[in-house]
Amino acid sequence: MAARILPVVKLATKVTIAGGALYVACDSGLLGSSEQGSEALEKAKAAIPPAIQEWMKYFGLEAQLPTMPKIEFSPVQSWNSGVRWTISTLSEAPTKATEYSNQGLQYLKDLTK
Repeated sequence: MAARILPVVKLATKVTIAGGALYVACDSGLLGSSEQGSEALEKAKAAIPPAIQEWMKYFGLEAQLPTMPKIEFSPVQSWNSGVRWTISTLSEAPTKATEYSNQGLQYLKDLTK
């Protein structure tokens, strides 16, 4: 009986973890607009170093952490470049499909010679 319950418990645990991660991402604004994503990133940058210091004190580690590198990341620019790349790829798809089909036919013709 335990052999039948274990897979169900494992699946339920995985679904719960994934659902919790999705809830936290939605609640913090990561899946919202680019402005909400930028705000969430700034909050995370401000909250992570103090949290790490607190955990290090809790576990008795007194090592000095290196300073956080300055990251110049713009979610808006990343989103725009991703959209441009996607549209460009979709516009080239018919030409590429024709080109690859012709190459495949030529390869098959060369094999049958």
